[in-house]
Amino acid sequence: MAMADTEKSRRSIIAAAITAELARQAEAGKTGVDIEAMAGAVDEALEGPPQIDEGKRPNELNATNDD
Repeated sequence: MAMADTEKSRRSIIAAAITAELARQAEAGKTGVDIEAMAGAVDEALEGPPQIDEGKRPNELNATNDD
C-alpha cells in the first residue's frame, strides 16, 4: 500500500509542476509549450529543495580549503 501512496504522491508532484509551468508560460504570452522549461520544472519538483551546506568548521580547514 505504501508503494501506491508513494507513486500517487510522485504523480501529484509532477502534475503540480506541469500545471504551474503551463500557467507561467501562458502568463508570459507563449503560444507553444516550452518543453525544455517543462522538463526543468518537473526535474526541479522531483529533486526537492536544495540541501544547505553547512560549510567547514575551523578545525576542518587547511591551506587548500580555507578560502
